[in-house]
Amino acid sequence: MPIRVGIPRALAYYEYFPMWETFFHELGIEVVLSAPTTKVILNNGVKSCVDEACLPIKIFHGHVLDLKDRVDYLFIPRLKSVARNEYICPKFCGLPEMIKYSIKENLPPIIDVEINLRKNPKNLFKSFLMIGKFFADNHSQIKNAYEKAMQSHYEYKKKLESGYFPDEILEHKTKWKVHDGDLCIAVIGHVYNIYDHYVNMDIIRKFREQNIKVLTPEHIDSEAIERKANSLPKKMFWTFGKRLIGSVLHIIEQEKVDGIIYIMSFGCGIDAFISELCKIKVKRAGNIPFYLMTLDEHSGDAGLNTRLEAFIDMIRWRKQNESDISAYG
Repeated sequence: MPIRVGIPRALAYYEYFPMWETFFHELGIEVVLSAPTTKVILNNGVKSCVDEACLPIKIFHGHVLDLKDRVDYLFIPRLKSVARNEYICPKFCGLPEMIKYSIKENLPPIIDVEINLRKNPKNLFKSFLMIGKFFADNHSQIKNAYEKAMQSHYEYKKKLESGYFPDEILEHKTKWKVHDGDLCIAVIGHVYNIYDHYVNMDIIRKFREQNIKVLTPEHIDSEAIERKANSLPKKMFWTFGKRLIGSVLHIIEQEKVDGIIYIMSFGCGIDAFISELCKIKVKRAGNIPFYLMTLDEHSGDAGLNTRLEAFIDMIRWRKQNESDISAYG
């Protein structure tokens, strides 16, 4: 029976899963995913995690609980930096310890190898080499698995930029046929907020069923995002935050969307800053309606549906009656 490595279907899953899956499969390891987020997973995560943590971290705990009794190892890398001179959320760095001290019963060994590319992107191979040595001693085999993993990641990102959504690729679904529709809405947020259907109450599906085209940061050329983010007077050193502000600045310049919805988690310190910066930039442009949607542990979608319907109705009314007037008076 092959060794089973568990990967929680949360946080960086939507960003890096094809790369991780390819790497482990090339080493003969079976990858086991937690189930899609449900009320049970959310509630278990909330009960097992410290109260001060943000919603995505609590959900991650729930996914670990869903996995821990079905695998030989848990893969929870210590993510510090994924780009030169940049960082990601500090909670990613301490996630292995949070899991170890919050979930103590029957917890399998955790692969918590550090990934830190702040000083040198070549450190990534060293990290994969350390991960591979949990299961193989053959340096060439690990290097070959790493190269195939990088190719898988590159192909995944290119598919996203071509218009696919992560669930269409990760869950092998047929691409949703989207016509231009009468509106195009940009949904901005971290991947674990905008692609976890349960957490955001399936906002993308709701738009697509109304024949509204949805644009996300993953659909925008990464070089364009980088270029716009670098136009800020001060360097944005949070990698994922940089992607969001770069996407918004690119959208403002292109003016090809009818509205922007920014999705953030309650308690996210980085998003508290980034969302406000995005709102200021959009408001100064004056021509694109902006709505900030905050997620928390509540799972009832009646209030959300009302707000989304009002936002869309106002956009449609404005296009018909006041398209020549600023969205902000």
